[in-house]
Amino acid sequence: MSGASYQRSKVVCLGRIYCDIIFTGLHDMPVLGRERFADDVAIAAGGGAYITAAHLVSLGRPAALLARLGVDPLSGSLRPELEASGVDLSFIEHADDAGPQPTVALVKGSERAFVSRRAGGSRPSTLEQALSAPGVAHLHIAEFATLMENPDVVAMARERGLTVSLDPSWDDRLIRQDAGFFETCAGVDIFLPNAEEGKALTGESATEAILRSLRERFPVVVLKRGEHGAMASCGSTHVAAEAPPVDVVDTTGAGDAFNAGFLHSWLETRDLGASLKSGIEAGTLSVQSTGGVPLKRKPV
Repeated sequence: MSGASYQRSKVVCLGRIYCDIIFTGLHDMPVLGRERFADDVAIAAGGGAYITAAHLVSLGRPAALLARLGVDPLSGSLRPELEASGVDLSFIEHADDAGPQPTVALVKGSERAFVSRRAGGSRPSTLEQALSAPGVAHLHIAEFATLMENPDVVAMARERGLTVSLDPSWDDRLIRQDAGFFETCAGVDIFLPNAEEGKALTGESATEAILRSLRERFPVVVLKRGEHGAMASCGSTHVAAEAPPVDVVDTTGAGDAFNAGFLHSWLETRDLGASLKSGIEAGTLSVQSTGGVPLKRKPV
């Protein structure tokens, strides 16, 4: 990057930081009263904000993590990985009530299930400082739950000349029951749901109908379809792309990796087709290793 594009190129990623405990190689998913055994387990920092930021950095775009992190041992164990990622951590607020915040991920083939705990509030005391920092061009909000707790953050970002993206991140209570979902999202430039989230939000079943319905609400809509690739719409331009067949190890964070690939390209080129391709490349790379971020980890 050079010239003006470099001066404002950083992405600030807002969301919660989780400690992901990922069990892979399950032959059967757990049922009540029965124990299951996994072939492998990995422990890693997680959450859509961190995973997206880490992938952005790996693509060469500066990114900062805007989040709260606990001071408990589980939260503290994430520090070495966070520091090794290259993500700007200067806007992380450390607080007693912000942890522990674990996510247990159970992976069986292409199936996965999660159990998570949210701790404390999601609004960092560094919010205004991060949005006003030199070089920041874009705010990425990693889950609707964070936006719902901070409904003024989109307006704050836009007042500072930033563009804004949102990944709703599946949440039954919020996506299915929040009648004010789209009102809360007002001002979001780029909406990045997966097909299941899009179906729940619109009531449509066909991907084209989902995309068309969401396009009435957001300037840019990107519908992630997992192994089937992705579709995107901006104005009169509609693009679809397939994902290449690969051996899937773990799909944890694949959607967040896709977000990074798409945003990295879109912020530079505004080319919908190229950005969709970039997103699919990042997501495809992510599913071929355990965990969400592009880092080598020591075995547990």
